[in-house]
Amino acid sequence: MTFHIGAKPGEIAETVLLPGDPYRAKWAAETFLEGAVCINKVRGMLGFTGTWNGHRATIHGSGMGMPSLSIYANELIRDYGAKTLIRIGSAGAMQAAVKVRDLVIAMTSSTVSSPSRSFFKEMQFAPCADYGLMEKAVAAARAKGVRFHVGGIHSSDVFYDERQDLTDMLARHGVLAVEMEAAELYTVAARHGARALAVLTISDHLVTQESLPAEDRERSFGDMVEIALEAAFS
Repeated sequence: MTFHIGAKPGEIAETVLLPGDPYRAKWAAETFLEGAVCINKVRGMLGFTGTWNGHRATIHGSGMGMPSLSIYANELIRDYGAKTLIRIGSAGAMQAAVKVRDLVIAMTSSTVSSPSRSFFKEMQFAPCADYGLMEKAVAAARAKGVRFHVGGIHSSDVFYDERQDLTDMLARHGVLAVEMEAAELYTVAARHGARALAVLTISDHLVTQESLPAEDRERSFGDMVEIALEAAFS
């Protein structure tokens, strides 16, 4: 038990999927895991452990933003022995070629600021995914016939952003999408020798202003969860 996770020793699997929304964690666990049991309710941040195709897995909410994600990633790795952490969440597209409903598999994640920034002082650390996980996620997406993109994303610490100049510059440099957690996940995992990946569903578009209709979200998010599980265990 930690300050933020009430699970007992052994109740959290070595592989953890991390949606931001605790209720999405509940939905994913009930939909994709066999024998899913709730192992955390502290502060309303739900976590569940069950099995997928015989493999033990945990799906645990991480909250919104890098400070919240950092707390859970650190405790899951340090105190519960998690070795593989995969973020599953939504993102906003920053390139015209990236469409709503597409998946983005994040190779790298740039950020203006993160909870780990002070660790590096003058160094600009480049947070990146685990290549093995990324390769397997690409193979799983191809096998499912899902439209996907692999490349760099932006982890913002501001949801209501007014830096259009920064958005334009990131888009000019080929950044595919924006979300709020992956850069810190990749950094924490690197620090502790764990594997990390972010598999994201495009739910809205910064260029076209299109957004994913509510009735289509479950199917699109389901593809993301299955690909994350395939990446972890294939």
